[in-house]
Amino acid sequence: MKHLLFVSCLLLIFSCKSDKENNKNPSFLVGNWIRLNDKEGSKTYENWNTNFTGLGYTLKEKDTTFKEILSIVSINDTLNLKVEGVNETPTLFKFTSQTDTSFICKNLKNEFPKKIKYYLENKQLKAIVSNDDFSIDFVFKKIKN
Repeated sequence: MKHLLFVSCLLLIFSCKSDKENNKNPSFLVGNWIRLNDKEGSKTYENWNTNFTGLGYTLKEKDTTFKEILSIVSINDTLNLKVEGVNETPTLFKFTSQTDTSFICKNLKNEFPKKIKYYLENKQLKAIVSNDDFSIDFVFKKIKN
């Protein structure tokens, strides 16, 4: 009986540890990024701080044509991508999968996007924002500071 209790405790400890490891902030985002596949005449940037707050914005010449405040927040032990400045109230996208170099988050109630995927590939930060009918691909390179 003692042996069974010991094994059960070990399983519980290891399962809790792996849940927390999957719930870590995506450090691959940190840095200043510029979009490579932008529309002619526009420059889009994403800047992510080490505290996992960020700013995304698009410039057309010297005018800001788009701006969003981004952050990774934990709610009830689940990571969420929080987007502010686009809608009247902040929009949360719940993390549904994550690796050391990628994550997918979803909000099926949001009109667009419903799904956001960020991933690191060949030293480029890539993002896909999509719903069932439409998607937009973003390819960023890190800006040297």
